[in-house]
Order: sequence, then structure tokens, then C-alpha cells
Amino acid sequence: MNKLLLGAAAGALALAVTTAHADQAATPAAASTAKPTYGTFGFDSAGMDKSVKPGDDFYDYANGTWAKNTPIPADKSNYGAFNTLDDLSRERTKGILEAAQADPNSKIGNAYAAYMDGGTVEAKGLAPIKPWLAEINGVTDRAQYAKIAAKAARAGIRGPFRFYVGQDDKDPETYILSMMQGGLGLPDRDYYLDQGEKMAAIRTAYVAHLEKMLTLAGEADAKARAQALMAFETEIAKVHWTQVDSRDADKTYNKMTLAQLQQAAPGFDFAGYYAANDLKPADLIVAQPSAVAGEAALIAKAPLRVLKDGLLLSSLHAYADYLPDSIANADFAFYGTTLSGTPEREERWKRGVTFLKESLGEEVGKVYVAKYFPPETKAAMDELVKNVLAAMGRRIDGLSWMSDTAKARAHKKLAAFTPKIGYPDKWRDYTGLEIKRNDLFGNAMRSNNFEFAYNINKLGKPIYRWEWGMTPMEINAYANFGMVEIVFPAAILQPPFFDPHADPAVNYGGIGAVIGHELSHHFDDQGAKYDETGKLNQWWTDQDVANFKALTQKLGAQYDAYEPFPGAHVKGAFTMGENIGDLGGLAVALDAYHASLGGKKAPVIDGLTGDQRFFLGWAQVWRRNYREANLRQRLVTDPHAPSQYRADIVRNFDAWYDAFKPAPGGKIYLAPENRVKIW
Repeated sequence: MNKLLLGAAAGALALAVTTAHADQAATPAAASTAKPTYGTFGFDSAGMDKSVKPGDDFYDYANGTWAKNTPIPADKSNYGAFNTLDDLSRERTKGILEAAQADPNSKIGNAYAAYMDGGTVEAKGLAPIKPWLAEINGVTDRAQYAKIAAKAARAGIRGPFRFYVGQDDKDPETYILSMMQGGLGLPDRDYYLDQGEKMAAIRTAYVAHLEKMLTLAGEADAKARAQALMAFETEIAKVHWTQVDSRDADKTYNKMTLAQLQQAAPGFDFAGYYAANDLKPADLIVAQPSAVAGEAALIAKAPLRVLKDGLLLSSLHAYADYLPDSIANADFAFYGTTLSGTPEREERWKRGVTFLKESLGEEVGKVYVAKYFPPETKAAMDELVKNVLAAMGRRIDGLSWMSDTAKARAHKKLAAFTPKIGYPDKWRDYTGLEIKRNDLFGNAMRSNNFEFAYNINKLGKPIYRWEWGMTPMEINAYANFGMVEIVFPAAILQPPFFDPHADPAVNYGGIGAVIGHELSHHFDDQGAKYDETGKLNQWWTDQDVANFKALTQKLGAQYDAYEPFPGAHVKGAFTMGENIGDLGGLAVALDAYHASLGGKKAPVIDGLTGDQRFFLGWAQVWRRNYREANLRQRLVTDPHAPSQYRADIVRNFDAWYDAFKPAPGGKIYLAPENRVKIW
């Protein structure tokens, strides 16, 4: 999978954007009189902590007062700029869905009505999922287990392996089946193998959670079965690849025939597994061959009861939100509270909006875009993207570490980019998805099967170049290496990322740097391995590669030194792609901002120069407070560094030193020779 996101799900800003104010920007009539959403020029200067020196902690200097005065809502694991917009997006989507409920022929209205009818869900109890659980319990041999695991995959249920259809990295005009390691109920192998006190406590809580879920499902011997499953998953964790190895595009490209896979991993019936989903792949990509072989060997000798319990419990987890509160609350108590520190579940309408985004996202998106995404915003983004692309071209020309041969290919890649802004040119067709107004569980099951079929049916077809991996309501952005594209959903194109009434410096520091970030992903330590056609193919000289690695190692060492908790460090190798994206993205956006001035000097506003406002705009979008459990989980599972360190990447920019004049010896001060410059 070669898609890189701007950020993992985040939180909401304390100075909330009101729906009324934000909606003004959606109407041309309001454009001439509207003021910036934040402060006098698009930045919330009241949220600064000027007692902090920029050279000690730029994040706190820009955001410290906001951070001190902003509590995390009870239904969130963290709270920051992203979910300010997510809250707004969900409020808007709620309005769309509530209006749609009045139409008995509206698919989105019926789906939302079914979700909101909690009384019917409680009245049905576990009856909707009982036939499926009985089917799992009825398995009597390993051949049947392979088939039921395949059926679980269709239903969006975690099984021993994961697979999907995507572009072949070395033949990007062709779809191919790819498979990966799986089988863990905890977020990562480290949760099973790390001997620290925090992880040990989570493991104890996990076993108790498994026991409780089995009991709620009416299963006997819950305690012993929970312990047996934990022991089995621990063995799986031992053969799993690390996060660092699993993000390496070269290491994870292992093409083989189904027969070769079966020979390499004889303990599992892969032919039966795929045939159960009408798949008979001639070739497939196996991301972690040794892990898949190790898992297959473990499956071959594991008690059948343990294998079935793995599917049974992952089924309850996958469908918890569509079952009675006894199940949903127990599931949240572990996955929401224990793992992420979130005290309370979200209100039902919020969960309903999430379900609609996941099941009928583009059907909702059509209405959302028509109502909330004005053509003026799309036009402004087109111009910003063009300026940032041009700036990247100039930076490529100025590189001292890259050969002329590679520079020529880099320009070819730059010319091949497809920016996607706001929403798809071609919308998904949900005609084949059956939605019933009184059947939430069935709607979820049918939706998962519908999405599975949509993905699998790509095999043998031309590449869906119109396809989006996010809905327009998403507060995020992504880069897709195989498509050579950068994608920006409508909902992120709002303050604090982009405000048509804000000072351009703030917009370039916000959405401009987001554009640059996604663009730079295509030239990060993995994205740079893909050429202008989207093919995994080294297009650099060996010396270029060596020069690049020397620079990225310096950047990795910077991040390795960050320690949010005693003994818990950021992993520079794991977060490398995102850190390169931030470093390159901010550099390109700054160049684009300077070019936009047309040779004129930027005005001073509220005593701040243009470059100062640019860097403050960057810091503002990374405002986020974390619960400790959530931040600890992210250090293990999130390829993005914590937000504070993303803001502090300014320490590598000479222009930042010129703008803020930090004194040598400051906590984030770097001597000129230690500042990393890549793109």
C-alpha cells in the first residue's frame, strides 16, 4: 500500500469555528466583508505563550496558552486543530442526514435512521450476530477454518491475514492481490513483546477484556479461552515484522504465485482461503513473507478452538457499534479507554455520522460538496498547488546532493502529478448496496461485503484513476505513489489550514505546507523509490542514494532524541517519511510564499514579519493536546511524530533563525552545520 496521509485522526481546537461563521465563506456574498476566523490576520495570537522563547520550544511559544487552557473533551483521546474541522464537518453532515431521513427513498436517510434507532438495536440483542457466531463455532477442521476466515474478510472482520487489491508497484497499470500479516487484537507486536510496566498492564487488561466479551456472547470457559488466545497471539507477534520493516517498499514487494506461497507457508490452506472469495490469483504480493509463513505454521498446530475464538472475538469487536450497549460499551472500555485514555463514548449521532462516512461516504459527499464547498475555494487551491509545484521544481534545480541525471527525472515526475482537490470527478455508485431502515447490523454487514466486492472486482480492469481514498468530509490529505497524485478533501480546506480572508503568509504556512507535505512524500525515503509513472524503480544514481541516506540519517537522529515520556522516544526510522514530508513541505511552501510576493517585501502585521507569520501559521495547525495513553499508543503505531515535534521542525530552517533570532544554546537551537536540508 503506497498511500501516505497527512495526519492520523486528531482532535478539535478550543477556539471552535462556528458553523455560521465558517458557512459565510461558502457564499460569495459574504466574501467581501468577512474577517479571518482566527485573530486579526488568520492566526490566534491569544493562544501564544510569549514567556517561552522560540528557541526553546517553538510549539509552546506559538500555542502554549491555548494548550494550557484547552481541556480534552471526554469523548476524545486528543484535541487539536484537525478535529475543530472534524466537529464542524460532522455537524454539517448531521444536518444533511437528518434532512434525508424525511425521504423514505433516501439511502443515506434510511441508513442514518437505522443507526439512530437505538431502541430497536437493544430490542434485537445479539440475535443479528448469533447466526454468524454459530457458523464460526460450527467449524470442525482447518479447511473449514480457512473458508470461514475468508468469509470474515468479506465482512470486514480481522482474521489471520489481511489482503486487498491494489496497483502492482512494479507494474502500476495493473491491479494485483496483496496480502499482509495479521491476527493480532492489540495494535502492534510491541504490545505483546515489550516488557515494560505500561505494556504489561495493557496485556492484563486485554485478557480480562477477552474474557468479558466471551461471557457477554454466552460462551463457556471464558477465562481459559481468553488466556489461550492471548498466548497464541503472543506467538504470532513474535513472527510479525516491525513497523519499520513493514514500511519499506523494497522489502515488502515479494511477488509469487499462489503455489509458491503455499509451498513457503504450508500450514494454511491459501488456495481454499482465496477460492472462498472467488479469487484464484496467478500472482500476488506478499508483504511480509517470513511473518506469513510463521503465522501459517502457528495456525497448523494451534487448537481449533483458539483459532475460532480469534474470529469470534474479532467479529464482536468489528460489529460492536451495531450491537447492544452491553457489547459496545465493553468494547469501548478496552479499545477506547484502556488503549487511548478516552473516558466516554461519542454521542450516538456522532457515531452515526461516522458510519455513514464509512458506508455511503461519497453519496453523502455529493450533498456536502454542493452545500459547503464553493468553486472559489477550489480555484484558490488550484492556484496554490500550482505555486507549490513550481517551487518544488526550483528546489530540485538547487540541490547540491543530487546528480543532473536524477534531477531531470525528478522534473519528469513533477510534471506527471495529478492534484485532486475537494471531491472526485466521478462519484461512486451505491445502487447494489441494500439498506434497510430497521436493520443496522445488516446494513453494516452488507456495506462491508459491498466494499469488499468493489475492491476485489478491480482485478483485471484498468486502473481507477478517478478513485479517491477519502470522502470530501475528511480532515486530512494524502499522497498516492502509484497514481503519482496528491489529494486534498474539501473539508480540510478551511481555517486554520486555509482561510480566504487570512494573510497569505498564514495560508502558505498552513495549507501551503500541507500541499508541500503531500508533494514531498513522493520524494521521501519510500516515495522517492517510485518513478514518474508510479513504478517502484530506482531512478537515482547510487551516489544520489548514498547522499540522500546521509541526510535522512541526520533527520532520524533528531527525532530519536525526542522523549515525550521518560524512556519512551519517538522512532526516527518509523516516522521518517512523515518527517521528510514536513521538512520538504515547509521548505517548498516557504519558497512559494516568497515567490507570491512578486519581489515586494511582505508587510509587517501586528508587529510580525511575513516569515514570522508563515512559521506561526505552520505551528498553529499542529495544536494538539493528548491523553497519555493515546500518545503512548501513537509512539508505537503512528508513523507521524507527535504534533509538538512536527511544529518544531522549523529548527532546521535558516529563515526561521533569521525571523525569530533564537539565541545559541536554546533547547531546539541547531548550529548551521546541524540543520538538515533535503528537498
